[in-house]
Amino acid sequence: MTARHQQQHAVSSDRAADLDAARLLLARMGVSAEELLAEPVTGPPLPTFADYIPVVSEAVSEGTRRVYTSYWNRICEHWGHRRLNEPTPSEVKHLVEQVRATVVTRRNARGGRSAGEHLIAALRCLYKHAEDDELIAPADNPARKVAKPARLPSTRRAVAGDRLAEINHTAATTGNDPALDTLILRLHTETACRRGGALALRPQDLDPDQCLVRLREKGETMRWQPVSPTLMAHLQHHADERGAPRDGQLLRYADGRPITTRRYDHLWTRLGKHLPWVATQQISTHWLRHTTLTWVERNFGYAVARAYAGHSDHGNDAGTTTTYVRANIDEVAAALAALTGEPHPLAA
Repeated sequence: MTARHQQQHAVSSDRAADLDAARLLLARMGVSAEELLAEPVTGPPLPTFADYIPVVSEAVSEGTRRVYTSYWNRICEHWGHRRLNEPTPSEVKHLVEQVRATVVTRRNARGGRSAGEHLIAALRCLYKHAEDDELIAPADNPARKVAKPARLPSTRRAVAGDRLAEINHTAATTGNDPALDTLILRLHTETACRRGGALALRPQDLDPDQCLVRLREKGETMRWQPVSPTLMAHLQHHADERGAPRDGQLLRYADGRPITTRRYDHLWTRLGKHLPWVATQQISTHWLRHTTLTWVERNFGYAVARAYAGHSDHGNDAGTTTTYVRANIDEVAAALAALTGEPHPLAA
């Protein structure tokens, strides 16, 4: 017998001994092999939604937490006592419809579609962490099997110049803090930033020498955006006058409290009362972004408008050509100078 045959014989003998030991153990326990195969292997019970949501909340970014917390709270209200593997896709759909039916009606509401979309996104985030923690298998993820509500085409568009002048004039002549409101409108008009970018602005984000502001927006993106010397002076004056700490929020009420999104809501509600077309068309701050970027695209081209908007190069809204036609900050500054009629240090 060769050495190889001897090794195979030894392995076979060991396996036979193991099988005999297993049969003996099962016989002593009174369990048959058929019963052992028929019973599913069960692990420890999965956590409930009330137990697992705080874990995920601590693991995500601040921006994600801010967007999803209200939806996670709704999930806890309905399913807090249930375990992650209990809801079915049909129950997910039912919960989406419940949330859509009870959503708070706002001036720009669109039938709760956004609420339904965000609820499914919040569930997918939750279950993705459960997959990563090996609590469930991807095939058992019910949120994967429910499609998000289709988005309706946006009704936003650029605001005409004379209409924009009406908005600025009304903001400057009404309300309890015209200086704050006009500063907000000019900041968004010049930079085309989102609300989150304006609210995250700090005094330390101002570069007065080069007339740049550092904007931190969704997706944890950051960029330096040119502003006019006039806007820079007003931002500095506002921060000094209202006691904004260097590393704290810049935009503040007259008593020094930092503003929130509620200031935006009150501003556009007031503008709508004085300008009925604002309320009828549901004009909001994001329309200013559309207005500025449309003007930049028409006068300076797509590449400059894309850079002006702060869109990342990883988006799927354009082809790989954007890699070769990327605009730089000097070109953005030149567009701003033309928009405001003021020279900019970085504009050629």
